[in-house]
Amino acid sequence: MAEIKAPVFPESVADGTIVEWHVSEGQQVNRDDLLAEIETDKVVLEVVAPDNGVVTKIVKQVDDTVLSDELIAEFEAGATASDSAPAAESSEAPAEKAPEQLGYGDLPNRPEAPHAEEKDHKDQSPAVRKAAKESGVDPKNVEGSGRGGRVTKADMANPTLKADSSITTDSGRPVAEATGERSEKRVPMTRLRKRVAERLLSASQDTAMLTTFNEVNMKPLMDLRAKYKDRFEKRHGTRLGFMSLFVKAATEALKRFPAVNASLDGDDIVYHGYYDIGVAVSSDRGLVVPVLRDTDRMTMADVEASIREFGSRAQQGKLGIEDMTGGTFTISNGGVFGSLMSTPILNPPQTAILGMHAINERPMAVDGKVEILPMMYLALSYDHRMIDGKEAVQFLVTIKELIEDPAMLLLDL
Repeated sequence: MAEIKAPVFPESVADGTIVEWHVSEGQQVNRDDLLAEIETDKVVLEVVAPDNGVVTKIVKQVDDTVLSDELIAEFEAGATASDSAPAAESSEAPAEKAPEQLGYGDLPNRPEAPHAEEKDHKDQSPAVRKAAKESGVDPKNVEGSGRGGRVTKADMANPTLKADSSITTDSGRPVAEATGERSEKRVPMTRLRKRVAERLLSASQDTAMLTTFNEVNMKPLMDLRAKYKDRFEKRHGTRLGFMSLFVKAATEALKRFPAVNASLDGDDIVYHGYYDIGVAVSSDRGLVVPVLRDTDRMTMADVEASIREFGSRAQQGKLGIEDMTGGTFTISNGGVFGSLMSTPILNPPQTAILGMHAINERPMAVDGKVEILPMMYLALSYDHRMIDGKEAVQFLVTIKELIEDPAMLLLDL
């Protein structure tokens, strides 16, 4: 008998919560099959099968808190589901007596057949049962999209109720009809969302945060991209976007203004001799910030490929804690969602964050003439305890100049 344990958490993560079991007791699995998901303050970790075999016992249930390397299930390698199933009754067992042959002491003591509702409950996955508990909506009242009409986790997240108006929730309350009734759904915050909320609140309360704004003409960068994007993709196997130029421009600006690349540790200022830039990525579970390491040594193709990989893994919930640990500066691009202007919040212990926004055509004065140009607002939020206003403004102006004239990066000007 082998043990299935929670992953070893880094020092910054105290514990985690089991959010979903993808298997049940007695189920046969193959090596590397996904068994469970554990949500920590930073990321959702996957627990996979160590070998082919059977999950014989689930020790920790959904919503249970687990510690690093703690036992969560028992596993029998090499076994099959039939090995762990109870032995079937012998076909040579004596036939039951007919009713007229039974005496008073011969009455059979048979368990009653389970009710249909109990069977339906057992057929539901742990994730569906958890969603039902959180929302109060009985899965039997929801239209299922799974095989054979089974209700899935996605169905519970956005339930389509069956037409029967007499159906009720698990708590016995009538379900609101889909046609115009005022309904509510109360769902507990995930650990990741709680942690994000705590960090954002801490950043606003524990730092002297200010924001400076500027605007950048995106036409030179857009012309550069239009001219070379096909050749770039053919040469490097990845598409050319705007983020790589912003990352390289931010890296150059950080070299010129070391205070923006520093962090505060109590009463000490830590100046970092490397450039690790976090790129904020939105996922179904919340905002995550994977980190590009040593951006001064990365090519633009490296940056583009890494960002796309991070985005894909974030949507699949496969970012590791090591991907989001550290970072000396952060870039957040609210423009992909249509944001015109915003005030990004610091990612402590970093002392600055750059906010990119949507590109909109606006009339601009150029050499005494009005031209329609694609413009983007830039925002730099910074901790005024560490960075003076002059440094912050000059840092943002440097990024603006490098973006408006990309040749400056190549010529190191």
